[in-house]
Amino acid sequence: MTEVTGQDQRPTGLVLTGGGARAAYQVGVLRAIARIRKSAGVRGGNPFPIIVGTSAGAVNASWLASRCDNFDRAVGQLHEIWRYINAERVYRSDAIGVARSGARWLAMLTVGWAMAKWWRAKPRSLLDNSPLERLLKRYVPLERIPRLMQDGHLRAFAVGASSYTSGLHVTFFQGGDDIQPWTRMQRISQRTTITVTHLLASSAIPFAFPAAQVEVDGRLEWLGDGSMRQTAPISPAVHLGAQRVLVIGAGRMVEPPGHRSVSTEYPSLAQVAGHAMSSIFLDALGVDVERAQRINQTLSLLAPDVRARTPLRPIDLLVIAPSERLDDIAAKHLRSLPRPVRTLLKAIGVTKGDARGAALASYLLFEPPYTNELIALGEKDTFARRDDVLRFFGWPVTRPAKQTEETPA
Repeated sequence: MTEVTGQDQRPTGLVLTGGGARAAYQVGVLRAIARIRKSAGVRGGNPFPIIVGTSAGAVNASWLASRCDNFDRAVGQLHEIWRYINAERVYRSDAIGVARSGARWLAMLTVGWAMAKWWRAKPRSLLDNSPLERLLKRYVPLERIPRLMQDGHLRAFAVGASSYTSGLHVTFFQGGDDIQPWTRMQRISQRTTITVTHLLASSAIPFAFPAAQVEVDGRLEWLGDGSMRQTAPISPAVHLGAQRVLVIGAGRMVEPPGHRSVSTEYPSLAQVAGHAMSSIFLDALGVDVERAQRINQTLSLLAPDVRARTPLRPIDLLVIAPSERLDDIAAKHLRSLPRPVRTLLKAIGVTKGDARGAALASYLLFEPPYTNELIALGEKDTFARRDDVLRFFGWPVTRPAKQTEETPA
């Protein structure tokens, strides 16, 4: 076995994108990477000294960052959480909880104008995610991160959120003094100590979960899901010093060729919402990957002396994304949702077996039948790209015993 300690000479960044319950796919990918790493004879150390997360990816990122002194164990524990997760651990899914948030929210959209003056507290979201706050406080020891950085296990950790107050996307980061904050068009960064409140803000799915109040440049602002207005998901990892970046997506990057059945019916509210969610969570990543690939190609055409004078540098990029449509998988598992949640979603057009409306449900389906299928898909997709993974990390190429990888436990 090859003992690996400290930081890699070429810092590797991990970017975990958003997607609510879709983030279960990331766990499958990470689990497969841990097994590929072990089968290559590599042990010890943290393969990702730079960890960046957005939305639900920020929750997974915080778990890994706060336990990065033992990567394999951290991935195993994260798998156990997602393997048995259910909606009630993320948001109120009982009848009373759904009625207090979702039913009142829908009523506000319809007859709220006539009742607003009698409502002391206006509903802020479709669902109440207070269980998620308790889960994070109990299981994510963010207070360990400074010591892990001091001991050399972690170079930087960052999460992204979008400010409803200012309209800016904000990347909150922890890292060494050599990392300088950056500013780009509609995007800023802020050095801070990341807390559970930052994670709640980053994972506040638009309309579904409430915004969180966080201090930005000395003033309190209301922030929501980090996937909104994040036009360059890979950028924070590069600013934090990554020279190669592994990106784990939450949706297909390329649709397969061929005819796909469509409906001529007017789209339901759920279908429109699902389409909007896809635009928020998926489109920016595809654009940013293409941008990075074009920059790499352009730099490869420049003479070495010219390339040395440009601030741009090539980034070794590996993207692993679902090979199947997660909307279609979600459509098979709608019955797994608690009845009050199904009733609420049915009111806006999410019906059994309908993949069009299931796009919205795919972000809220925190139930084992769905998340375990996504975990298995992440493992399968990553093992199918085993050679790409080994080449990306520079790990020894060996042929593992079949049961080590192809038959995940």
